[in-house]
Order: sequence, then structure tokens, then C-alpha cells
Amino acid sequence: MIFPTRLFLLRHGEVEERYHRIFGGRIDMNLSALGHDQARALAAYLRRRPIDVVYASPMKRAQQTLAPLASHCPRPAIEKPEFREVDFGVWTGLSWEEVHSKHQVSAFDWLDRIEKGEIAEAETGATFRARVEPTLLQIVEEHAGQSVAIVCHGGVIRMMLSILLDLPLPKLASFEIDYASVTQVERHTHKTEVTLLNFAPWRDLA
Repeated sequence: MIFPTRLFLLRHGEVEERYHRIFGGRIDMNLSALGHDQARALAAYLRRRPIDVVYASPMKRAQQTLAPLASHCPRPAIEKPEFREVDFGVWTGLSWEEVHSKHQVSAFDWLDRIEKGEIAEAETGATFRARVEPTLLQIVEEHAGQSVAIVCHGGVIRMMLSILLDLPLPKLASFEIDYASVTQVERHTHKTEVTLLNFAPWRDLA
């Protein structure tokens, strides 16, 4: 029997309040107190599921989300700088409202703007994909038939889904990726399927 490769795509917990509704991107922020609680709830949920290997963004919010899960991992998590959050260029540090007032565009269209390279000094869809895709596909190949957790960021998870499901990046705007949520993808020889989307244990098991 050939087992699928199971990917647990995990977003970090809630960040410090001053960064709420902010295009944080490459700002290396900490989790809030609630974010730490969310990370513990996420870890408790995942402890009941076998995980062979964990990869993580090196950014503080991802590492702090990873910490409660570390004791469940069979070996130390492997940092992947390729899984840092997308660079928002001149939008970095701006609120959604400030993006609208300064640049006369809707912040809700950020995936489309990234894809088209319309944010000054930001990564484009092509450069973002080129950063994430080789590492993601290498992980899938190296861990065929195993369960892999990847602790990273909302933008990165959307890019991973775009790659795995062969969907245009802007289409992923329809998929909410909440703080400390699990999105589970199973990679079979003949298909790739999402078996769990945006499941947040701190919210959905309350």
C-alpha cells in the first residue's frame, strides 16, 4: 500500500496588537499573549497526530508558535529561510486603511497586486514562488509517505496551496488562513487533496 504524503501547513499565532491589520511581512514581530495560548492549543491538537518531521520559518512569530510543539517532534525542527513571509515592499508597516489612502488601492487585493508585481519594492508573484516552490517540492519528495508539519505564515501557506493545487495565487484570496490554524494537504500519486482547511483548534474545539 502506498501512503500519501501528508502536509500540515500551520500558520503562526496572533501577533502583538500593534501589528494587527498591518502588512507586517518581513517585520520580525512577537506573538501576543493570546498568540501563545493559540500556539499551545495548536500543539495539543497536533500531539494526537503522528508527525515525522517539522520545518519552520526562522521568523520569531513562527518559532514561538513552534515552541510548544517541539517536545512532540521526533527531531529538532529544521529552519527554512525560504519560508519567511512575503516582502510587502512599500506597504510594509502600513495598515489596510493607510494602503488605501496612500496608494489608492484596496488592501483586500494584495494577492493580485503581488502576483502582478504592482507593489513597489515588494516581491512579485514570480519571485515569491521561485523562493518557496523548490524547497516545498524537495520536502515533498524527500518525505514521500510521511507526515510533515510546516510552521510559517499566511502568505506562504497561500503560495504553497497555489503550487500544490496548481491554482493562480489570487484565487487563494477565497481561502481564509487564520492565526494558529491547520491546513492539511494529502499528496497521492494521482491527486492532491485538501482534507482540512483553516482549522483553528483554539477556536473550533472551544
